[in-house]
Amino acid sequence: MCLQYFGLCANNYLWMKREDLIPYSFGGNKVRKAVHFFKEIDKGRFDTVVTYGSGSSNHCRVVANMAAERCIECYIISPEETIKRTFNTIFMELFGAKMIVCPIEKVHDTIEKTLGKLKSEGKKPYFIPGGGHGNLGTKAYVDCFHEIRQFEKENGIKFDYIFHASGTGTTQAGLICGRLLENDPIKIIGISIARKKPYGRDVVVNSVKDYITSMGMIINKDVIEEATNFDDSYVCGGYGKDSERIRSVIKNMFVKYGVPMDNTYVGKAYAGMLEYIKKHSIRDKKILFIHTGGAPLFFDIWKETNNEI
Repeated sequence: MCLQYFGLCANNYLWMKREDLIPYSFGGNKVRKAVHFFKEIDKGRFDTVVTYGSGSSNHCRVVANMAAERCIECYIISPEETIKRTFNTIFMELFGAKMIVCPIEKVHDTIEKTLGKLKSEGKKPYFIPGGGHGNLGTKAYVDCFHEIRQFEKENGIKFDYIFHASGTGTTQAGLICGRLLENDPIKIIGISIARKKPYGRDVVVNSVKDYITSMGMIINKDVIEEATNFDDSYVCGGYGKDSERIRSVIKNMFVKYGVPMDNTYVGKAYAGMLEYIKKHSIRDKKILFIHTGGAPLFFDIWKETNNEI
């Protein structure tokens, strides 16, 4: 676990949990989640993996890498509306993943058709939801929350806030589940990178409920609602969209601290966190920001802007 202290930030004390330094395929939250899915794949002796994501998906890059490591086929269903050639796409190709592009409204049917075709060919496919969504993805960040609590105990500190990028929802759901299971008062703030309320927040809440239920526990729905802080104020036009402000923050973090951030997930969330702190007049608090990865997308920024940011 790599957790760094960055000193004072906007009149608060800032630490950063570097999930991007998980030592596999450029790291990130998608590695932490994919490990759980591939344990099931290995146990069940599946010979093919099917998943879903955009051309810039960190999840698809990691899944394709883990499939290549096992010498099993990987199929990625990708909506044509979000397909573009990125460094993540290049890595997917390097890992031998087969991309199937279709209109977004046909993604579900294409997934089902692909799984059916593979089964008819005598293969044993395993489907991983986009972004590692589901209880296995949620569990990965319950584990992460336990790591954070262990760090606090070992270092004699207590965080007041956790901020992170909230995308498909299971990273935030896992952190919230960890908080609820440990009866911890910490505030977890998910900075949405694309989804708006109520849908984005509902996905997180439902994921929390699903995981808690799977554990055979009952937690009052009002308690879950209160613990779910999903802020959609900084989506900046939607998935993959950014602003000069976000790029300025990304440049500053790399030049001054050597920390790479992308403009789809982490850079957007970090910039959103700074605005959130200012808006809510948060001072003298211990804040943890979770860097959820996306290093290849960091390089896409420089490529797109001719080395200017």
